[in-house]
Amino acid sequence: MPYFDSASSAPLHPVARQALVAALDEGWADPARLYREGRRARLLLDAAREAAAEAVGCRPDELVFTPSGTRAVHLGVRGALAGRRRAGGHLVVSAVEHSSVLHAAEAHTAGGGTLTEVPVDRTGAVAAESFAAALRADTALACLQSANHEVGTVQPVEEAAAACRAAGVPLLVDAAQSLPWGPVPGDWSLLAGSAHKWGGPAGVGLLAVRKGVRFAPQGPVDERESGRSAGFENIPAIVAAAASLRAVRAEAEEEGRRLRVLVDRIRRRVARLVPDVEVVGDAERRLPHLVTFSCLYVDGEILLHELDRAGFSVSSGSSCTSSTLTPSHVLRAMGVLSEGNVRVSLPPGTSSDDVNRFLEVLPGVVAGVRERLGVPVAGTDAEPVAESVVVDALGLRCPQPVIELAKVISTVAVGGVVTVVSDDEVARLDIPAWCAMRGQAYLGEAPADGGGVAYRVRRRV
Repeated sequence: MPYFDSASSAPLHPVARQALVAALDEGWADPARLYREGRRARLLLDAAREAAAEAVGCRPDELVFTPSGTRAVHLGVRGALAGRRRAGGHLVVSAVEHSSVLHAAEAHTAGGGTLTEVPVDRTGAVAAESFAAALRADTALACLQSANHEVGTVQPVEEAAAACRAAGVPLLVDAAQSLPWGPVPGDWSLLAGSAHKWGGPAGVGLLAVRKGVRFAPQGPVDERESGRSAGFENIPAIVAAAASLRAVRAEAEEEGRRLRVLVDRIRRRVARLVPDVEVVGDAERRLPHLVTFSCLYVDGEILLHELDRAGFSVSSGSSCTSSTLTPSHVLRAMGVLSEGNVRVSLPPGTSSDDVNRFLEVLPGVVAGVRERLGVPVAGTDAEPVAESVVVDALGLRCPQPVIELAKVISTVAVGGVVTVVSDDEVARLDIPAWCAMRGQAYLGEAPADGGGVAYRVRRRV
């Protein structure tokens, strides 16, 4: 069964498995002790730190291991903000950062700090000049991911780091998705990563803090990991994480070229094989293994279940797969279609045959989901009978409000207006996206008299 969700968690690399088993026998003792077993554990920990630091591009004494990538981000954000509290309480982040960064930002604002979210374009990329413009005299910290976890777009970290350096502001980079493919360029100040993203064991993160960066660890601390990450180190897992990072880096150039070809094939053929699909993210400045697309008139949860039944494990940012019934903050910030969203992230070793079979299965799966939802068939438009129509979509959830819009758009004359009344939060994103895809004019929204929001669409074609 092909596993196409390595952006969530990559399969354990064979090197990681071997290193983990070996370290279980050699690295169980307390590395802070001076007896033989402790010294042996310390040697393993130090070697792992040196290997990880080399891959990251920092000094070994600048890097600490944490219980997870999320914990690394939280420690990094809180420690950097506390270390620069005299400079001010302003935090800058991009609108598409990983939730770990945004949750840390929420905690910061709840404590009285201020926050600026830098918007992105439709590819999910931050403009370097916009990021630089968000920096202020009281900015204590800026955060920018190296590459987006949902759409794969690579961010201008090098340019952002230069702007931060000129402004005297440290830059924290969440490099969880890009570290398997190479070091992060630029003069960044702090960097976080997560081992299970590159084929290491879950439960190991890393945090690098450059020398000279003001940093004040928050919460109870102990003598371990330079006082920046409390608790007994999981040495076998750390050894496996460092070994697998070194291994995937050795394979990265060749494997990256191979997977980029497969992803390019998906990007081209999905748009050709499946009607009404939007492939999102930057086509060029992107991670080599990841592609995301959204299918109009499709329930994301049903689509994922059907693909799973067909033997493919994929992920989604669709609201239909979320307990909150809201689309991912990444898709929302990009302003792209969210319904029927599929993220394909290929792990190393994915075969061309697996990708070809996915492309063979996908069109039929999408067509089946659309048929189940009662999507109107192309070429069956009714004769126009009205100048305007109001669609009551209250209580209907994604993608039904857009399906109802599609059913009635042909019943109004060209120049006529359809008003969709909906209380589905996702309609605010998906109705304008539908208009852009179908060549219709989105006129805007207003509160509806009976509750919900009225979205107005003028028929152009």
